[in-house]
Amino acid sequence: MKKIISLLLVLTLVLSVFSLAGCSGDSEDEGDQLTVCVVVSSAFGDKSFNDSAKEGADKLKEDYNVNVKTIECQQENFKQRMMEAAEQSDIVVPVGWEFYEITDVAKEYPDTKFIWVDNPAEGIEDLPNVLCILYAQNQGSFLAGYIAANMSETGVVGAVGGEDNDTINDFLTGYTEGAQYANPDIKVVTNYANTYEDPAKGKECALALNSQGADVIFAVAGNTGNGVFAAAKEKDFYVIGVDQDQKLSAPEYDEQIICSMKKEVGLSIYDTIKTYIEDDSWTGARIWTADMATGYVSIAYGDENSVQQVSDELKQETDDIKSKIVSGDITVSTTRK
Repeated sequence: MKKIISLLLVLTLVLSVFSLAGCSGDSEDEGDQLTVCVVVSSAFGDKSFNDSAKEGADKLKEDYNVNVKTIECQQENFKQRMMEAAEQSDIVVPVGWEFYEITDVAKEYPDTKFIWVDNPAEGIEDLPNVLCILYAQNQGSFLAGYIAANMSETGVVGAVGGEDNDTINDFLTGYTEGAQYANPDIKVVTNYANTYEDPAKGKECALALNSQGADVIFAVAGNTGNGVFAAAKEKDFYVIGVDQDQKLSAPEYDEQIICSMKKEVGLSIYDTIKTYIEDDSWTGARIWTADMATGYVSIAYGDENSVQQVSDELKQETDDIKSKIVSGDITVSTTRK
């Protein structure tokens, strides 16, 4: 009997320890911790748009102890995965046009806030828990086109788009106008990979443009763009990166990438959530356009360790054109509706 009682006492003690350990994750601090979930339509690792969004969330974790979660949809179950994120998060950041069912999900989860980047939600005026961030990529692409035309030796520049849609065509419109601003006789050739996740297809598209004479090619295709860079390395032509400063995010192509048209996706997410944390301020039911005047769209040339193919003179000319766009002296066309 004594042995049984002793065993029961030990078992009780062990269970008590486990019970206390189980409660350690429910501390007041962790209960108050803000949870942000970044949901991408494809996957991370593109060294471009998706990675930029995660970079902003990771900085929030570092600076504000935000609990960061991520979901990769791998091109399926977009609504379901967005709902899954809403179940476990205070703020959900969907990345990709595929999350157009955000209107229904936001209504179903009114206590969850949503930041949809690069896309406008239908009926946004009736969604107080949704903020859409658009970027004036047409403005930044104008500068990219200006640089491309000035760097070209063949008089032909190109661009590979991920898909034939309003967002990608906004890039290409600005790029074409910028190239023609630099040289009215420049020839601009473009094509579409019809995917953001196939570097082999990106390489094929880039080689096709290069065969038409393009010696500077703008890669506007997410992970597919890495194939454009690979083609440039193989055939010795120049490329322009997108979304992140890809001289830094894809340093293996530093000698081919002359600059990047940078959209501060991560920073715009960071700043929005930072304001919410510090000021308890949230204004939903709106679209915020992050343009060149706000500093969220720019041209990047790497850092002091990067190869600098673009001359200081051309960089200054580009800065002067940027000032004219910001002041309204130059108006860049857009395909955004």
